Amino acid sequence: MGDPAGAAAHVRQALKPDGSWMIVEPQAHDRLEDNLNPVGRLYYSASTMICVPTSLAQEVGTALGAQAGEAKLREVISKGGFTRVRRATETPFNMILEARP
Repeated sequence: MGDPAGAAAHVRQALKPDGSWMIVEPQAHDRLEDNLNPVGRLYYSASTMICVPTSLAQEVGTALGAQAGEAKLREVISKGGFTRVRRATETPFNMILEARP
C-alpha cells in the first residue's frame, strides 16, 4: 500500500462515530531479531519482493519496510485519525487490530 495513513484517514471518514475498523496484518514484531523464525522469514522475503516495491511505485510511496510491527502500524493508524487501537486477537500468522475514533 503506497499511502497507509491516507487509507486509514479514508476509513476513519467512512466510519460512523461509534464504528470500529478491524485490520488484519502479518504477525510481525517491532524488532528484527523477534521476526527471525520460519514465518517471519517467509514474510520478509515476500514483503521485500512484493510489498515494498509496490508501495514505492505508488504516488505517496510510504513503504513501511519489509515487516511493519505493531508499533509502526499503531503510528500509521493514529495518523489516520484513530485514537484507540488494540490488538483484538492473533494467530501464528496474523495480528488483528481494532481501531476506534
